[in-house]
Amino acid sequence: MVNAKMKLYITDTSPYARIPRIVVLEKGLEKQVEMVPAQTRTVGSPYYKINPSSRVPYLIRNDGVGMEDSAVICKYLDEFTGPTLFDLPPGEEEWEARRLGALAGTLLEGVSVWVRELRRPVDERSPTILAHEQSRSERLIDTWNDQIDHPLMNGKLTMAHIVLITALQLELQIKGFNWRPGHPELSEWADRVADRPSIAATVPSM
Repeated sequence: MVNAKMKLYITDTSPYARIPRIVVLEKGLEKQVEMVPAQTRTVGSPYYKINPSSRVPYLIRNDGVGMEDSAVICKYLDEFTGPTLFDLPPGEEEWEARRLGALAGTLLEGVSVWVRELRRPVDERSPTILAHEQSRSERLIDTWNDQIDHPLMNGKLTMAHIVLITALQLELQIKGFNWRPGHPELSEWADRVADRPSIAATVPSM
């Protein structure tokens, strides 16, 4: 049985759920994809019967099949209808695109761990994890400030753009993630990308 709409299960604060939300807007799939708030980290949540892993994002396709993982969901949505927007470039540029995408993903992963640790009760937080992720983010921000003038980061929107801006805007959730001072090139890039309608429309409400 085919559903009228796909359902994308999300939470407002999840950076990984934000990524396919941006793709939905870029692809103009608002009428084909329904955003469904998921109740996670709650004992007995009804969402666990939909997705046993309890993770977001989770896409129920219009054939009723569910799938998780941001990259997989974004690829599916990009190919669902119309011309694809996020194909990797051909030739040698493909490896540069993959390299930049991986670098953005590493930053997002580390800062996401930082966020999750800060959401624990104070007496359950690990000072070692917090210090490690803060230090790693500082090194990666320095790297990105040097890399942000790469032509692939200043052309058409790519998945690397989406993942990087999602990571950088976690500054809204972490008071200690003060990456802007000393990084003018990266800050200018982030402000420019943040003005894009799909990015502005998905900023988490704090």
